Amino acid sequence: MPYTVFDTPVVVQFFRLLSLIMLRLTGWTVSGKAPESKKSVMLAVPHTSNWDFLYMVMVSFVLRQKIYWMGKDTLFKGMLGPVLKWFGGVPVNRRSRNNLVDQMVDVINDSESIILVIPPEGTRGHVDFWKTGFYHIALGAKVPIACAFLDWGRRSGGVGLELMPSGDVEKDFDEIRAFYNGMTGKRPEYFSIDYVRPKPADDNK
Repeated sequence: MPYTVFDTPVVVQFFRLLSLIMLRLTGWTVSGKAPESKKSVMLAVPHTSNWDFLYMVMVSFVLRQKIYWMGKDTLFKGMLGPVLKWFGGVPVNRRSRNNLVDQMVDVINDSESIILVIPPEGTRGHVDFWKTGFYHIALGAKVPIACAFLDWGRRSGGVGLELMPSGDVEKDFDEIRAFYNGMTGKRPEYFSIDYVRPKPADDNK
C-alpha cells in the first residue's frame, strides 16, 4: 500500500500529539486498541456527520493504527491525488467491470498489512439498512471485521469487537448490533440500532 502520513516520521508524531490535545480539549476519551490482525475491514460507526471522519482519524493516531479509506478514483486526479493517498485514500473505480467488493478484496490480498475503514451506512443521512459490501469484502479476503466507534453521547471513540465473518450474515449482524447498542451519533436522528441489519437486496456488491 502507498506510503502515508501514518508512516512519516516526525509528522505522525506531531499529528498524534495534536490529536491527543484536541480530543482532550473537546472532552473525548479513547478506548480499545488497534486490531491484532495485520489485515482487517474496520467499521466506522455511527456515520452521521462530516465530523466523524476527522474524529476517526484522530482516534486512529492515538491508537497508532494505520488506516486506509475508499474514495472515487476521480477524486484522486490532479495535484490533490497524491495528498489524498498520503492521508490513506484508496481510489476505486465504480465504472470497472470488477465490482467494488472484488476490487477491495484484491487490494487487501495484495497488501502485507491494511486496515480498510468503511462506513456501512454508506451515507451520513437516514438509512433503513446497512449495506453489506463491507461484510463481503471481509469474507472474500478472509480477514476479520473490526468494530470502531464514535459514541457522541459519551464522547468516546475507539475499537472494540473483532469478528471473523462466518458466512452467516444474520448471525454476525446480530453480534455487531449488540456491540453498537446504546451508542449515539452526532446527529442522533440518523442512527438507530434497528438499522444495523443487512439490506435484503444488497446494491453494494
